Amino acid sequence: MRPLHQTYLAALIMMAGLAGAAPKIGLIEVDGAIGPATVDYITRAITVSGEAGHAALVIRLDTPGGLLDSTQEIVQAFYGSPAPIVVHVAPSGAAAGSAGCFITLAADVAAMAPATSIGAAHPVQIGGGSEEKDAKGDETMNKKLENHAVSTIEAIAERRGRNVAWARAAVLESASITAEKALELRVIDILATDMADLIRRLDGRTVRGAPLALAGAEVVPIPMLVRERVFQMLWRPEVLLLLMLIAIYGIIGELSNPGAILPGVVGAIALILALYMGAILPVNIAGLALLGLAVLLFIADALAPTHGVLTIGGVIAFFLGGLMLFDGTIPDFRVSLALLVPATVLTAAFFMFIVTAGLRAQLLPVRAGREAFVGASALALTDIAPDAEGRVLLDGEDWRATTDAPVASGERVRITAVRGLSLAVHPLHPRPPSS
Repeated sequence: MRPLHQTYLAALIMMAGLAGAAPKIGLIEVDGAIGPATVDYITRAITVSGEAGHAALVIRLDTPGGLLDSTQEIVQAFYGSPAPIVVHVAPSGAAAGSAGCFITLAADVAAMAPATSIGAAHPVQIGGGSEEKDAKGDETMNKKLENHAVSTIEAIAERRGRNVAWARAAVLESASITAEKALELRVIDILATDMADLIRRLDGRTVRGAPLALAGAEVVPIPMLVRERVFQMLWRPEVLLLLMLIAIYGIIGELSNPGAILPGVVGAIALILALYMGAILPVNIAGLALLGLAVLLFIADALAPTHGVLTIGGVIAFFLGGLMLFDGTIPDFRVSLALLVPATVLTAAFFMFIVTAGLRAQLLPVRAGREAFVGASALALTDIAPDAEGRVLLDGEDWRATTDAPVASGERVRITAVRGLSLAVHPLHPRPPSS
């Protein structure tokens, strides 16, 4: 038996239908890489659409790929959706690549616009840190991930009655086809140009054992919440790189200028956020290692100047590390040169001028307190003999003084040491020895 609230909801929908109310279709747009923020948005939209009694929920999709874990959560949400799920790969020029292929095949109705594409679902493009050319070279783990992806996409295709053989090829061979070919191979169900065309083709189609009545349907957009937009915007390689830069600038800046506090706090927060994002983004260990090497080279050049040789090496390592930091096979996981080049120049300048100045300042002799008296000039107020104390005037203060050479009153002396409350002095112009 269905729960009471579902029975009540069904009754309301039936009453609305009897009253002649126009059916409603929920609509959301997923544009960009699939990740945790996408999962939150889609699962919330499914809940909202179900509670509103929508006849269907349409997901307009354009993605180059994403994370396997997030994709699986979305597929599970599709299976539990109270309203039929329609994935429409649109507009023309859009793609359902990698994770998008799984999501499209998992929908109750899979639709694509002309001049769109689907496929290339090999796990090298959908698993965080699982590249075939992984720095660890763990072929066994890659094979396990590939087998898991194959079994997952086969189960999806079988459940939805779609072309299982092609779905398998999309993973094993990174097969990719156009919308027209996908319709011919029974990978998708509908070829629809736009929303109006999609509704017209869906009307009367049997989904979940019942025909869809969508004549005159009203499209109800379900926009992203502010927090979902923020997380979707933050979940990008560029943002992770910027967080890493802030962490480097803040922490190194605090270490080279102790006591500033604010740079250290900001750097620590940025580091925590970068570590969190690095756990869910496909970060390349080799790229991360190159960035770390670049920082070490910059610091080494600041401590032991090598006429810029180490700095040049640091610049090269930083630039290559930025290029290799993410899976380059997915467009949305590449750091653009428009960001990487200025970041490299800015980082090099930061270490060459700010960090170098801070570190060298810490290595300078102490310039405050009594230690700063050594080497200073003072005026003898009395005669000072090697075997007796005298008085000198230093910075307006009267000090006891001892000497290793005779000093006459009014003579200038140099401070050679500070011994408690007494100064050791030596004449600035020692007297020539008497013949």
